[in-house]
Amino acid sequence: MATEMITLKLEDSFLDNIDNIVKKEGYQSRTEFIRNALREKVEAVKLREAMLEISHLKGASKKKTSDEELERIRERAFEEIDKELK
Repeated sequence: MATEMITLKLEDSFLDNIDNIVKKEGYQSRTEFIRNALREKVEAVKLREAMLEISHLKGASKKKTSDEELERIRERAFEEIDKELK
């Protein structure tokens, strides 16, 4: 995969925060941390867009679902999403 270099200007205090996180969380470099943060943001936007696309289906089912069933479904959905993001 080809990569392209970009330049960022960040305030010193913000960069200090990044450096502290890099050390505490065990990232190899600032670059690795920033790439990961950007990936997470892109995935969050994709998830939000997908949820908006399917939001019109809310309440469309004829079958009544209990709160317990909804919770199990929600947990399974998040487990599947988590697997895809790893």
